[in-house]
Amino acid sequence: MRTLINMRILFSSVPQHGHLLPLFPLARAFRERGHDVAVLTAAGMAPVVAAQGLRHLPAGPLPDVLFAEVARRTGADPAGAPTPESVAEFFAGTRIDLTADEALTAAAEFRPDLVVAELCDFVGPLVAAASDVPVATLAFGPPLPPVFTDAMDDLARTRHEARGLAWRERTWLLDTWPASMRADEWQQPAGWLPLRPEAFREPAAAGGEGVPVSGRPRVLVTFGTWFSDPAKLSPLVRALSELDVDVVVTLGLAATAEQFDVDRERVRFVGFTPMEELLDGVDAVVTHGGAGTTAAALLKGVPLVVLPQGADQFFQAERVAAAQVGVALAPPAQTPDAVVEAVRGVLADASIRENIVTVAKEIAAMPDAHEVAAQLEAGP
Repeated sequence: MRTLINMRILFSSVPQHGHLLPLFPLARAFRERGHDVAVLTAAGMAPVVAAQGLRHLPAGPLPDVLFAEVARRTGADPAGAPTPESVAEFFAGTRIDLTADEALTAAAEFRPDLVVAELCDFVGPLVAAASDVPVATLAFGPPLPPVFTDAMDDLARTRHEARGLAWRERTWLLDTWPASMRADEWQQPAGWLPLRPEAFREPAAAGGEGVPVSGRPRVLVTFGTWFSDPAKLSPLVRALSELDVDVVVTLGLAATAEQFDVDRERVRFVGFTPMEELLDGVDAVVTHGGAGTTAAALLKGVPLVVLPQGADQFFQAERVAAAQVGVALAPPAQTPDAVVEAVRGVLADASIRENIVTVAKEIAAMPDAHEVAAQLEAGP
C-alpha cells in the first residue's frame, strides 16, 4: 500500500444489517482520521449508510432478489437451512454475478487505496483485485467452519478467473470475537488483528423516549431485522409476559405490534433502535443469536438466551453455551416453557453473570477502531 496523508478507504458489505453494521465503527474512525470513506452495498441500504454520514456507492440488489435467484439456481435456502454449497452460491456466486459490474464501475471512480470487506462479502475482494490494492476482512462472530469458508473461497475464485483477475489473499483479518470464547482448536491466521466490537449506534440519533423504570428485571426480546416473525414469537412473548419482568420486544423492519398475539399492556414494542440504546437497563436478552446482537450483549455484560433460527446463528449459540455466558436452545427445544425456564435461569445464576462480566472486560481491553485504523494506515 502506498503511504498517503489522505487515503481512500472503501468498505464493502452484503446488503443486510447484520453484515453492514459491524463495519461502521472502523469506517467512522477512518473518516475521523481525515480519510475519504465510502460504503459499497445495495442501493436499498442507502438510509442506513446516510444515518452514519458516510458516502454510499450503490451496487447490486437486496437479499430478496439474491435469495430468489439462489432458489432458482439451486432450489436451496441458504438462510433457513444453510449448507456449504448454498451459502457459497449466495455470497460468492449469485451476489458477485448480480453485483460485480456496478461495483467495479463505482470503485473505478472512487479509486480506493484499501478495501475493507466483511467476512461474507466477496464483492470487495473482487474490487481490490481489480484496483490492485490490499483487502482487510472484518470478521464478526466466531470463526466459521472451514467447510463453509473453503466453499465460498473456491467459488469466488471462479468469478475472479472469469474476469481475468488473480485471486487476492486478504492482508489482514480484523477479528471482533473475544479470544476466551473461541474453540480450543482455533489457530491464529496470518494478518490477524483484534478489533473491539461496538454496539450499533447512530451518531446523530437524538435518543428514544426510554423504557419506564419499574424495579422489575427487564428482558429484551430481539430477533434482528430478518427473523422477527410475529407468528413464531408471539407464544414466546406471551409466556415471558407472565413472569414478573418487563418485556421489551423489537419489531424488526417489517412487523407491527398489532401482528403480535399478546397482551400489549404487558409488553412494550419498539421499532428499529440502535443496540447501544436498546441494552440500557436490560437484565437478559432473548435472541436469535445474530452476531451483532450477541456481541453487543457480551460487551455490555448482559446474559443471553439464544434461540438460533438459521444462517450463522447456530455458531454463536454454541459458543455462548460453551462459555457459560447464557443458555442456548436448539429449535426442537424452543418451546415457551423452555424459554421461560432459561430466562429464569440466567436471571438467577450468579456464575453466568460473573462469566459475562469477565468477557465484557476482555472485550473492553481489545484495540479500538482508531488503533486498528492506525495499523492499517501503516500498511502491511
